[in-house]
Amino acid sequence: MPLDAEAIRRGCGSDATAAKQLCRAELDRFRAIAAQDTPLTVACTQETHLFSEVAEETGRKTPIQFANIREAAGWSSEADHAGPKTAALLAAAAEPMPAVPFVELESGGVILICGRDESAVEAGNLLKDHLDVTVLIEPPAAIAPPRIADFPVAKGKVRNAKGHFGAFEVIVDDFAQASPSSRGLLAFERSRNDARSSCDIILDLTGGTAFFPAADLRDGYLRADPRNPAAMLQAVLKARDLTGTFQKPRYVTFDATLCAHSRSQVTGCTRCLELCPASAISPKGDHVIIDPNVCAGCGQCAAACPTGAATYALPAEDALMRRLRALLIAYREAGGEQAVVLVHDDPHGAPLIDALARFGDGLPAHVLPFAVNEITQVGLESIAAAFAYGASAMRFLLRARPRHDVSGLKRTMALADPILTGLGFGLGRVATVETDDPDSLLEALRAIPAMAPAPRPASFRPLGAKRSVLRFALSELHRAAPEQAGVIALPNGAPFGAVEINAGGCTLCLSCVSACPTGALRDDPERPMLRFVEDACVQCGLCQATCPEHVITLKPQIDFDSARAPARILKEEDPFCCIRCGKPFGVKSTIDRVVAKLEGKHWMYTGSARRLDVIKMCEDCRVAYVAEEGFDPYGMQSKTVRTTDDYLRDRGPQQRDGQDS
Repeated sequence: MPLDAEAIRRGCGSDATAAKQLCRAELDRFRAIAAQDTPLTVACTQETHLFSEVAEETGRKTPIQFANIREAAGWSSEADHAGPKTAALLAAAAEPMPAVPFVELESGGVILICGRDESAVEAGNLLKDHLDVTVLIEPPAAIAPPRIADFPVAKGKVRNAKGHFGAFEVIVDDFAQASPSSRGLLAFERSRNDARSSCDIILDLTGGTAFFPAADLRDGYLRADPRNPAAMLQAVLKARDLTGTFQKPRYVTFDATLCAHSRSQVTGCTRCLELCPASAISPKGDHVIIDPNVCAGCGQCAAACPTGAATYALPAEDALMRRLRALLIAYREAGGEQAVVLVHDDPHGAPLIDALARFGDGLPAHVLPFAVNEITQVGLESIAAAFAYGASAMRFLLRARPRHDVSGLKRTMALADPILTGLGFGLGRVATVETDDPDSLLEALRAIPAMAPAPRPASFRPLGAKRSVLRFALSELHRAAPEQAGVIALPNGAPFGAVEINAGGCTLCLSCVSACPTGALRDDPERPMLRFVEDACVQCGLCQATCPEHVITLKPQIDFDSARAPARILKEEDPFCCIRCGKPFGVKSTIDRVVAKLEGKHWMYTGSARRLDVIKMCEDCRVAYVAEEGFDPYGMQSKTVRTTDDYLRDRGPQQRDGQDS
């Protein structure tokens, strides 16, 4: 493959040492460089193990970064023009990534094998020397009894399963133990429903509906078609090794204090609950909880979270953006043009790219592969940053049939489209490529039209929490964009927007202020007023759900001037001043309305102006007035005793004269 060392030096801004056979004939040369223990990036991933061993022998302490420039750039029909791309790949690989947190899962090797015929028993025989096996056969369970009972065989159908690897709980209906006196067919004792069992591993050979949503993502739950012996054997071999202590990445970090799910039993934001394919998220009071043992790492909750309560950790959003920054800036400085960022994962995307390089024309020179743990982890902040840094287009490489629902990614793209269009980038900048065929991938990439990048590309270095880097990336995108639009309407579910109120129906009760989790809605300690700070609004909907008058409406949009705008007054009224001390204590229109409704119309306030005066006083004067006057403001008024003379007086003299005659 050709190697443009000069383009690499321009893009990476550091020394670049070229070699032809660094892993064999020039290995001593590598050994000498590695011994210096300075930052080092090796443009080879195939021999990672060899280079790491040699570096360790030299006493090197600093980790080595590895980049694949062969399949990703050099093995291509456009390899002669891939110098800027090679520089970009090396620069991105050199960007340090933070350490990944882990959770530990314990498995004692207790396995429940669920099946419908003898294949489940055969799987049990293969695993009995390695695991603690129990076999559950679905009714009618018409199978021959085993000659030797090496493990329990029972009848039953799983009604419900929950839990995770190392701690599954299963509820079984029509459960019955096998009778030891079975002769021709396995006989069973009396069956019962709602039987419960715990296990570390579940091997599902029923061939029916999976026990869990997004079953392929549930660690410790293995499925295979019993009609496919190869698939069944593969599942058995995988189950055999699932004993001991295992480390699993803690894919998402969660800060409950930032969660906008609920306040005072009123539900607001439900984005993560709607998107999680593994059912790892559940409500808990004012916030949600994410079970790290169940979480499969799709990242859609973090990408959609408007407050930053949920953030992805493999890597964090700002670290991913820094790698994207290194990629695009190096490409631009090395002389590259029309960069198309191809976001892919390792299990699916990397083999497609390798196959295209080995057996086809390879990736075009302007297509920059960008590997992530999960395609669906990419949020709006990364898309905005990519175009701010100078990308011309962005493509997400998905399986033809994704392993889980990718609606979170589609929502993110639906947010990015109007923003890019509104800023003058035009349509078609962000799209998915859903294929398992390398040739189809190449065809889709070649079909991308030439599109101009941002005329003033940015170079900001993202650092900080998710919400802040999202705002920063959008601000830089706005600055770099072809057009400087002020306000852009967004679809429902956007993490930005305004609130509108029907001022005539608002009573300034300020329930919305107490419910707002971000402080976007604010009061004024000096006078009755409702203010709104759009930059802080996350469109969680808590204000709308809490408002007793139902006068609040959400308006999803992005206002690029909102970060510098002062709080906007939504409604303001005159205060009501205490009739005794003059202190303002409420809303004048509200107090007047209450007095008008009670005066002469409520038994507590009929015939006594003194009682109505209590409503017109502040909290301090009200207490003092009640004590001074010596009456209970909530007690019933004394009944008036009426005599015969009172009734006669009310009837008048004419009625009395008529009665006397």
